[in-house]
Amino acid sequence: MGEITVVLVDDQDLVRDGFTMIIDSQPDMAVVGTASDGAEVVDVVGRERPAVVLMDVRMPRLDGLAATRAVLALPEPPKVLVLTTFDLDEYVMEALRIGASGFLLKDSPRVLLLSAIRRVVDGELVLAPAVMDRLVDTFVQVGARTEDPGLAILTPREVDVVRLVAQGLSNAEIAEHLFLGVTTVKSHVARVLSKLGLRDRVQVVVFAYETGLAGRASRRLP
Repeated sequence: MGEITVVLVDDQDLVRDGFTMIIDSQPDMAVVGTASDGAEVVDVVGRERPAVVLMDVRMPRLDGLAATRAVLALPEPPKVLVLTTFDLDEYVMEALRIGASGFLLKDSPRVLLLSAIRRVVDGELVLAPAVMDRLVDTFVQVGARTEDPGLAILTPREVDVVRLVAQGLSNAEIAEHLFLGVTTVKSHVARVLSKLGLRDRVQVVVFAYETGLAGRASRRLP
C-alpha cells in the first residue's frame, strides 16, 4: 500500500492543526488538503483526490451529512470517516446509511484514529462502540428474524465471518479467530457482500442482527 492521502474537514483551526500533526507524523500518511466547512470539501476533494476524508459533523454553511453525500457522489469517491464530539449524533447515523465508512469520537486516542484511517482504506468498517449499539437499535426495531433466504446461500464459514464482522472485528482479528489468512477473510467478506447484495460492512452488521446471527456481545475498536 502506498501513502494514504487525507483531507481534513473541520471548522476549528486547532482541530485541523492537531489532526494534521498526528497524521503527518506517520510514514505512510499525509494530509493533502483541508476545508473549514462542508461547502469547501467537494472542491478540495476533487482537486486532491484523497484516499480518506475525515469529516466533522456540525459545521457552518453545509453540515457534514450534506458534505458526505456530495463527496460520495463524486467519481471514484474517497472513504469518509466521520468525526464528532457527539457519540449519539443522528447525523452520523444518516452518514452511515449513505455510505460513510466509519465513525469516531474526536477524543479517541491517536492510535485508534490512525488505525481507523488504515482500516477504512482497506475496506473495513470502523465504529465507536456506542455507535454500533445505536446502529443496531436504529435498524432492528422488531426483533431478530430466524428465517432469511440469505442464510441458505451462505457457507458455514461465511456465517462465521458474518458473526465476527457484526462484533466489530477487523479482518486481521477475524483471521486470527478462525485460523485463516487475512486475504482469505477478505475473500469471504467479498463473497458475503456479493451473495447477499449488500453494499458494505454496515449492512452486514444489520443483516447479522436481523437474522439472529449475532447477539449483543460487547463490541470494541481494535
